Amino acid sequence: MPHPHVPHPVPPPPPGPVTRLRRRIGPVNTARRVFRPSRPDLVEDAFVARMQKIRTLVGLAAVVWVSVSYKVGSSLRDVADDRLDQSWHSVLVLSVTFPVVVGVLLTLTAPSARRDLLRRAAKPFGAMVALIAAVFVFPLMVLTGFVEGRFATNPAMTVVTWVVVVLVLVWVLPFIAWGVGLALLHVFRTADIHQTMPPLLAMTLVWEMTLIDLFTGAYAGVPGPVRAVFMLGAPLSVTAVGLWELRRLRAHYGITVRGVLVR
Repeated sequence: MPHPHVPHPVPPPPPGPVTRLRRRIGPVNTARRVFRPSRPDLVEDAFVARMQKIRTLVGLAAVVWVSVSYKVGSSLRDVADDRLDQSWHSVLVLSVTFPVVVGVLLTLTAPSARRDLLRRAAKPFGAMVALIAAVFVFPLMVLTGFVEGRFATNPAMTVVTWVVVVLVLVWVLPFIAWGVGLALLHVFRTADIHQTMPPLLAMTLVWEMTLIDLFTGAYAGVPGPVRAVFMLGAPLSVTAVGLWELRRLRAHYGITVRGVLVR
């Protein structure tokens, strides 16, 4: 009996030049290459990634609900601006915390492994520098008078000015937006140093941000008990997820915190 003919799957057509260019130099794809960890032995656990996204969405929903319910922000735009500011502050705090953590690791790790530790820290440090440099493009353009057309002294320079402004808006701005989200999600790709670094740094960062909120009087319009629950909710949930992630890495993949010391 003849076998039924099974047609071979047709391969998708090759991407066009615009798609290839976008994948190579587009702001979103560039941000993914810069801020996602890329070490070859990286463990990718879909369940852990899903839990982190759920925790992020729940935290964001709680922030919006409390802010609107107790009129911390006068509008949803104020709430969004406040969350954007807090995300950027988190990036800045993480930028300060990361070199301190690397310095502590260099002190604790075996002397023969310190050069390897510095090599693995190069990509996280590069991602940090890339994001901060991209953000400072905007104040630099304002301070130099570029936005006001200071250098548009002839038709050619006018065209150059407009090209640069458009490039900043259509490339640098999306790169920053995706970069901030990816930098916080992957904790400046510190998994390139060791798989346990992201949860450890995430727990450290969230408690640092809680202390900053405490001393700066964040959510001053919220009643005391609700404010306490709200301020502790984020660090406790992040800590719970971080400890669970460390336990899962140890139990399922044999990756422990001691491994970061390369001893």
